[in-house]
Amino acid sequence: MDGAAGPGEGPAPEALQALSRRLRVQEEEMELVKAALAEALRLLRLQTPPAPLLGTVPPVPSRDRYASPPGLPPTCSPSLVSRGTQTEALEIPSPGLPGLSNGPQPPQEGSEEPGGTQFEGGGGSSSSGTGSPGPPGVLKPVQPPQRTDTPRRNSSSSSSPSERPRQKLSRKAASSANLLLRSGSTESRGGKDPLSSPGGPGSRRSNYNLEGISVKMFLRGRPITMYIPTGIRSLEELPIGPPPETLSLDWVYGYRGRDSRSNLFVLRSGEVVYFIACVVVLYRPGGGPGGPGGGGQRHYRGHSDCVRCLAVHPDGVRVASGQTAGVDKDGKPLQPVVHVWDSETLLKLQEIGLGAFERGVGALAFSVVDHGAFLCVVDDSNEHMLSVWDSSRGTKLAEIKSTNDSVLAVGFSPRDSSCIVTSGKSHVHFWNWSGATGAPGNGTLTRKQGVFGKYKKPKFIPCFVFLPDGDILTGDSEGNILTWGRSLSDAKTPGRGGAKETYGIVAQVHAHEGSIFALCLRRDGTVLSGGGRDRRLVQWGPTLEALQEAEIPEHFGAVRAIAEGPGSELLVGTTKNALLRGDLAQGFSPVIQGHTDELWGLCTHPSQNRFLTCGHDRQLCLWDGEGHALAWSIDLKEIGLCADFHPSGAVVAVGLSTGRWLVLDTETREIMSDVTDGNEQLSVVRYSPDGMYLAIGSHDNMIYIYSISSDGAKSSRFGRCVGHSSFITHLDWSKDGNFIMSNSGDYEILYWDVTAGCKLLRNRYESRDREWATYTCVLGFHVYGVWPDGSDGTDINSLCRSHNERVVAVADDFCKVHLFQYPCARAKAPSRIFAGHGSHVTSVRFTHDDSHLISLGGKDGSIFQWRVLGAGGAGLAPATPSRTPSLSPASSLDV
Repeated sequence: MDGAAGPGEGPAPEALQALSRRLRVQEEEMELVKAALAEALRLLRLQTPPAPLLGTVPPVPSRDRYASPPGLPPTCSPSLVSRGTQTEALEIPSPGLPGLSNGPQPPQEGSEEPGGTQFEGGGGSSSSGTGSPGPPGVLKPVQPPQRTDTPRRNSSSSSSPSERPRQKLSRKAASSANLLLRSGSTESRGGKDPLSSPGGPGSRRSNYNLEGISVKMFLRGRPITMYIPTGIRSLEELPIGPPPETLSLDWVYGYRGRDSRSNLFVLRSGEVVYFIACVVVLYRPGGGPGGPGGGGQRHYRGHSDCVRCLAVHPDGVRVASGQTAGVDKDGKPLQPVVHVWDSETLLKLQEIGLGAFERGVGALAFSVVDHGAFLCVVDDSNEHMLSVWDSSRGTKLAEIKSTNDSVLAVGFSPRDSSCIVTSGKSHVHFWNWSGATGAPGNGTLTRKQGVFGKYKKPKFIPCFVFLPDGDILTGDSEGNILTWGRSLSDAKTPGRGGAKETYGIVAQVHAHEGSIFALCLRRDGTVLSGGGRDRRLVQWGPTLEALQEAEIPEHFGAVRAIAEGPGSELLVGTTKNALLRGDLAQGFSPVIQGHTDELWGLCTHPSQNRFLTCGHDRQLCLWDGEGHALAWSIDLKEIGLCADFHPSGAVVAVGLSTGRWLVLDTETREIMSDVTDGNEQLSVVRYSPDGMYLAIGSHDNMIYIYSISSDGAKSSRFGRCVGHSSFITHLDWSKDGNFIMSNSGDYEILYWDVTAGCKLLRNRYESRDREWATYTCVLGFHVYGVWPDGSDGTDINSLCRSHNERVVAVADDFCKVHLFQYPCARAKAPSRIFAGHGSHVTSVRFTHDDSHLISLGGKDGSIFQWRVLGAGGAGLAPATPSRTPSLSPASSLDV
């Protein structure tokens, strides 16, 4: 379908024009097919008897079998291909003609041929009994089959030899053309292939046609045909195995402060420990290269799902981290668990509670007075089970149902390990447990409920801290700090338990406007409190008199956690996922920053180690990959979903969820253009390699093309690519900047001639040898091997080929990043698999020099910067070379 519609054309005239063009094309197709059929009948009468087609005599010599009918181009023949709602006329060169180097060559006249060998199914069984099966994903040279051994499925076994050719020629025109020329197209057979059927919905199957012209795979039962490039004579020529390159996690951007607590501590080594996604980060503020202020990162990556809480052992070396429940790639549940690990070696020492917790681990605490011998855990079940464990042996000592209300904090008394305190929604509970001798399962827990008496009972009590004299300070949602003192038990006190002493409120101070999220006891005995609504950080004296305070800037959010660094230095975690460093006198500056909502947009700078991200938090952020810091950020006011740098790097285009797209100057952050195309979200924006055009893929099924000025600041509508039957998902430009390859939500692969007026190229076979400047389309011959067996078509969110065209990185829906060799044109291709994200990975991109790979976690809001290491490189990251897993045992892959 040609060209872009003018601005004055309405939808009705445009639809009529499109229908008229389609009708003309179909009429031309029918004339061509009629001519082919007439010529085919003439050839069959003039040539040898039809026995060669029936397999009763040796095959026809190659010069006759693959000859093109007179009246047609000498190197092509027609084949009708039904694709979705469109019918295309593909002119496909026949495999045996001069100039076609891919696929097996036809036998020479007079040569002896073995029995025909065809492979069907993953096992590659031989149809004649004389061939040997090949490895999955490898196209073996296929000899012309003997018709008596391998009849067509749609042929009639009861027909006589003289009637069979006439029956075949009386079928559809497309089938007749395929019969004569052994065309590689199988879409004209109504989605059925002579080797395999597509299977049911949700399956992903792949097979190769007899002549090696195309490869077909199925997604949700839909056939997808991909044509093999001319330079590939056989798939055996392609690389096999995982790539020699691997990834090492270099830096993690972000901090999970938005919805978690107990997430910020300082270790004995001076490293700051916190978490995001499935990774526990050990950040060194100074003393190392490559970070803000000379800092660096190390990472504990032993968890299989998102980390929710931390506790540091009294020795300042061992760390306990609890994860939430989840599911693995096969849909099997991942149970919550606590890992106790060594922060110096990053080795796991103990796995506690596997199978004992529900939903997740909500809060953790080590005992203090006995040097961390015990670990208290509260899970996220309805009853919020409270359990005590031997931290070195991993054995459970006691367990009890805590409360049906949320539990937000837990801790041991620093003076008595038999005293445990929990707080949360509308409660403070004081627990006494017997069994500190460590006998497994013999301990008992009894509860005393904190009584508020004349004081207003708050809705939430998010935090508490023990004072040196044994009293407890709690911070609540009313902005008050309550002092709880020990007193003798009173028989009239509500609650149950056998404790001889209990706690009661002895003082109250209104400290903040809004909730108090964090309390921290300093080494000098003073206490710090962090407010939510007022964003104030206040230091309190022994009698709760305010000594000093500071306010956190609004764009960093409220105070979530406080940790004391060396000297007067403080570390502050915020609700907008920032980690601040400073003190009360000098103020605070960010050392770690991140997004606060789901991420989708990612692009890398064409000449610098910088990259840009955007997402549902409406923030557009430019990151410095060398300094591991945020260069700048702006508020888009709308959800950002995609972005791309101009080849000069001077401007960047950003697509939004409303159909708007912006062009910004990367230095001044000034908006150079603000344009709207349609009213649906934009899924991809991509500059041509020469920067002359900008392509914008929309959920209204169109690709909008704009001419761009030399500096990238100005744009004008050039045309529209109209022809997809679903929303655009990915697109790439050819190296010459004239053509576009695009994918859509219904698994179409279309090609467009932009310079010819955004013309849809109906003969997709002609685009098989075109070179692409980038490769981010998830469907195509060069990358179809990345798809797992049983895929439903949504398992791969993003794909990116390296600039050196050696590897391809894949972001999947199961929290993993993959590395494959490029081209990846073998079914079930092996890959290196890298974990760490706690949500679907939405995008991956290589930096300009392929030194790093950037990946985005979806809902976990994390940004991972991976270092790309070559074969034998030092410090190789743990990677798992394994075949792409099957996601559905009922699905199959036919090769």
